Amino acid sequence: MSRLGEVNSVESFDQILSDSRSNLVVVHFSAKWSEQCQQMNDVMTELAKTPQLVNVRFLQIESEDVPELTMKYNVTAVPMFLFFKNKTQIDQLEGANPAELSKKVNHLVSATVPTPHSDSSSPSSTDLNSRLKSLIHMAPVVLFMKGSPDEPKCGFSRTITAILRENNIDYAYFDILGDDTVRQGLKTFSNWPTYPQLYHNGELIGGLDIVKELAESDELKTMLPQKEDLESRLKTLINKAPIMLFMKGSPDAPRCGFSRTTTAILKETGISYETFDILQDEEVRQGLKKFSQWPTYPQLYVKGELIGGLDIIKELQESGDLVNTLKEGGGEEIKKTSEEVSTS
Repeated sequence: MSRLGEVNSVESFDQILSDSRSNLVVVHFSAKWSEQCQQMNDVMTELAKTPQLVNVRFLQIESEDVPELTMKYNVTAVPMFLFFKNKTQIDQLEGANPAELSKKVNHLVSATVPTPHSDSSSPSSTDLNSRLKSLIHMAPVVLFMKGSPDEPKCGFSRTITAILRENNIDYAYFDILGDDTVRQGLKTFSNWPTYPQLYHNGELIGGLDIVKELAESDELKTMLPQKEDLESRLKTLINKAPIMLFMKGSPDAPRCGFSRTTTAILKETGISYETFDILQDEEVRQGLKKFSQWPTYPQLYVKGELIGGLDIIKELQESGDLVNTLKEGGGEEIKKTSEEVSTS
């Protein structure tokens, strides 16, 4: 089995993490357009050749190609390195720093990391309880299930997500198949032996049977927060500011070349605008394409009206109409600091 490879799906990633032969898994979230990422890929290639790192798996993930993993592990900038042992993330490293990457890999290889099934090396009950408390409070409503709402891994999880969807419940989820420590610990913590488990404001509601009863009595809708209608939500977002840019990443850390070029052009205008990172919300990412009948990103809106993508923005820039379009939409010039004024 190769110690260096690319991952292009959630399934292949999960399979590698489950491979007990891998002592340490180093995952590089990268982007094709980033020179720093290419440099760090070369560094990983060299590390993979090191004899003392024979038990280390090095993986490279194009962050834009597998957004499910990008969002799951909260990857907001590239290059980003995540380190896993026993299917559990144990560390991370952000940025292009070859020396620090090498140092961290060697340190983690030599370090003793607890395994979920060993009594002598399992996390202390205090640490685990603290983590479980954080997880059940990570959103107002949290579902602990097998798989994901899009890909449930058991019939009970499939049924409960269908009920929550039919009742338009707004919830976060945690896949207990990806973390056996949580899977076993939460059963003891909540004194509830089966999954799925649904929590509201940190309190256990119950499993599928109870959720079914609440749905049948119409109590579920009144008890739990509901999602805002998608179309209403999209209208709210595109009107959030006079000028809204829906992009991949942020102006300081764009996550694709088109978004990088667009923000550079808008920066030259000196007009202020707000952004929304579509990589952080798959519902908005897919829904806005249908709502606007514009299939790609970035998308620029002025006063709630779609201007277009990068090609249109370039045309407006070249014709000299971009600044006027933004100002007519209510955009204001960014105030410069005294230092910027003196150097401009």
